[in-house]
Amino acid sequence: MLGFISALPGAVSQGLIWGIMAIGVYLTYKILDIADLTVDGSFCTGAAVFVVLFTGGANLWLALAAAALAGMLAGLVTGILHTFCGIPAILAGILTQLGLWSVNMAVMGMKATVAINVTSPELLDKLLVSLRFVQDVAKGARPFYRHPIFTVGLATVAIIAFLYWFFGTELGCSLRATGSNGSMARAQGINTDVAKVLGLVLSNGLVALSGALLAQYNSASEINMGRGAIVIGLAAVIIGEVAFSRVFHNFALKLLSVSIGAIIYYIVIQACLAMGMNPNYLKLLSAIVVAVFLSIPFWKGKYFHAKVKSRAAGAEAKLGGERNA
Repeated sequence: MLGFISALPGAVSQGLIWGIMAIGVYLTYKILDIADLTVDGSFCTGAAVFVVLFTGGANLWLALAAAALAGMLAGLVTGILHTFCGIPAILAGILTQLGLWSVNMAVMGMKATVAINVTSPELLDKLLVSLRFVQDVAKGARPFYRHPIFTVGLATVAIIAFLYWFFGTELGCSLRATGSNGSMARAQGINTDVAKVLGLVLSNGLVALSGALLAQYNSASEINMGRGAIVIGLAAVIIGEVAFSRVFHNFALKLLSVSIGAIIYYIVIQACLAMGMNPNYLKLLSAIVVAVFLSIPFWKGKYFHAKVKSRAAGAEAKLGGERNA
């Protein structure tokens, strides 16, 4: 139990980092109604670009911007394959993801792993987030504002504020209209192809940024670090929706619920590990969690509402019988 409690700050930190990726998944899955599998590749792309640039002496913020831009380019490729080439969205994402594996290997110099030398205090201090910061803040060696929870929390608030503003603009509304009803959007003069491409670009930019932050946190970029990212993103989206849909109705709060969903997901994962679960079963657990939470709305609609309707019909029939009597 003590081990689980001591691991909670790290789990929340990772949940916040993956939460940024989950917000990107939310944009395509919920707003554009597209299951974009590009994220499994663009997540690693962001990490690879950041680590290579940062270890090469580039400025931290420049490396983060380059990582986000690389992810946006990946989203652009998927968007072009889908709209210009007429390839179904899910297949276009798979093709881009497949190609990104080779691109990511090339970026990392054909190495499966590229590490950041955090044993160097000077290099470590330049990082925005790191697992070592969690321990240092707990020991009092660093100020509280260097804790990943504080740093990534501020970044999440800034991203949500930007998206809230963006989707209130005419361009942002066109994206929402495209996802809600493409035919009606086209009838209103909206170029739905451009809207889809823009949504995919924005989504994968956030995914790559999340990958860059996780590479900092783990002090390395690894070629398979994005594998299964779409499952984690969907888990965060669905958990947040199921847990907070009755409370959070504002668009900004819905984005916040996605981030909280990622935190809940990682706390559950940490709890399972604390109970002695084999880490090799984590992918299976993730799949089960997503399947269960995706099924909950269906079960509620099919069984719960059906019972309510049948009870209402029975009560109405009984009342009618009493009146006739």
